[in-house]
Amino acid sequence: MAWKNQGGGPWGSGPKGPWGSGPQSSGPTPPDLEDLLRRGQDKLQSLLPGGHFSTMGVVIAVLVVAVIWGLSGFFRVQPNELGVVLRFGQYVRTVQPGLNYHLPYPIETVLLPEALRIRSVSIGMRVTEGRGGTTMRDVPEESLMLTGDENIVDVDFTVLWRIKPDGVGDFLFNIQNPEGTVKAVAESAMREVIGRSEIQPILTGARTATEQAVQDLMQRTLDEYTSGVLINQVQMQKVDPPSQVIDAFRDVQAARADQERLQNEARTYANRIVPDARGRAAQILQGAEAYRGQAVAEARGQTARFLKVYDEYKKAPDVTRQRIYLETMERIFGNADKLVYDPGQGAGQGVLPYLPLGELSRRQQPPAPPQQQQQGQPQGGNR
Repeated sequence: MAWKNQGGGPWGSGPKGPWGSGPQSSGPTPPDLEDLLRRGQDKLQSLLPGGHFSTMGVVIAVLVVAVIWGLSGFFRVQPNELGVVLRFGQYVRTVQPGLNYHLPYPIETVLLPEALRIRSVSIGMRVTEGRGGTTMRDVPEESLMLTGDENIVDVDFTVLWRIKPDGVGDFLFNIQNPEGTVKAVAESAMREVIGRSEIQPILTGARTATEQAVQDLMQRTLDEYTSGVLINQVQMQKVDPPSQVIDAFRDVQAARADQERLQNEARTYANRIVPDARGRAAQILQGAEAYRGQAVAEARGQTARFLKVYDEYKKAPDVTRQRIYLETMERIFGNADKLVYDPGQGAGQGVLPYLPLGELSRRQQPPAPPQQQQQGQPQGGNR
């Protein structure tokens, strides 16, 4: 039922409020509700056939509104997005990029997070952009960490992460601050891995293993939170001792490098000298073995010869004694100059030079081949 405002309030009390009081301010008055209803009714009648309400007109209006309402459920998901469909605020399904449909509002709604975009978070450093370009600022309270051998190391690293394709619902509803959560988990994981390691491998060849260990630990922790976050990579940007002791640490590193160099040189020298010494030792041992065999053989030969001579001596002592005497004289005077003295001659005429014809004949003969000399019997001097 419409009511008319004839210059007063709805109770006909003039320009006063509903409780009999006048206007409280001189600002603009709110629009007249009855006037708005009248205007909407006139506009609707102009759209209906015949200019007045009818059953057919109501049906057409309802159909038009229903079609528009139904078409409002179409939506497009961009290539770097995933669509999360909610039914009365509860997660229902995840849709892929492209044209999709959900029941119109307020039955179903859709959220479009950038689930396929790679995000990054930096720990231990902050990147700022100014007029002079990009500058990097160190954050010691995040980067200084204690190693397993009780050394302090300054670690700056970056974590690359994105939303799991099958965990978009967990990402939207299980964590309130995704970036802050990833940062806190990354710093905690890095401190735990650094605390189990020594400083030397971290500074030299164990960066890749450290990055992988931090990534695995972060992923396990975030999966326990059902956060829907996937860690793509952990990149260690800077790993150094603190700036206050970096000069002393470099001196220690240089001394350690010198130590390793000297040790390598010593190993090289040992590898070169030891085989030579072993070869010489083996040669000396072989020579000693040969000399022992020769000495033993000679001793056995002399013993056998002595025993044979002794047997002959027992049979004929005088003859054997004379033979030994002659052989001994032959060995003694074999290479000496000899003179023959004939006492039957006169004074000064009994001395004759001895002419070794056998020696001269041997000198005139050509030398025999080495093999023939070895096979031939040694010749004694003149008796």
